[in-house]
Amino acid sequence: MSKTRTAYAVSFLTIGIIWINHHAMLRRIVNVDHAILMLNLLLLLTIGVLPFSTALMAEYLKVTPGRNLAAVIYGGSFLLMSLAFFGMQRHLLVAKHHLLDERLTPDLRRAVLRRNAAGLVPYAVATLGGILTPYFTLAVCAAVAGSYALPGTTSD
Repeated sequence: MSKTRTAYAVSFLTIGIIWINHHAMLRRIVNVDHAILMLNLLLLLTIGVLPFSTALMAEYLKVTPGRNLAAVIYGGSFLLMSLAFFGMQRHLLVAKHHLLDERLTPDLRRAVLRRNAAGLVPYAVATLGGILTPYFTLAVCAAVAGSYALPGTTSD
């Protein structure tokens, strides 16, 4: 697979995983408030940035000047998205758990939050790794997407 197609495949897989996890998150909610709606809007905004950063990464993988900056932007957009997703999850699972389905026990809420937090560090490492080589950023982002695509790793 070409470098350009790899960047698009990683982003497509990531966006698909986000959609699955977003769906799982929304299934747990029985009511919403203004803060949840605003956090969801912020999450959707960060997802909307991914096609731009993917196109940038794919373009700059073909040339040497600027490829590291493109990788940092690419990794940073994934980090920003994961921070927005984690922030919304944390808000729901900790601060607004009374708006969730009553079958979601405190233990289950903690487990979901831990699964969501697991992606933050790799995306931060991927972002910083772009300073050295864009291929490291691409590999880490692919690994994160792959790990969340495994059965039992969604936010369900």
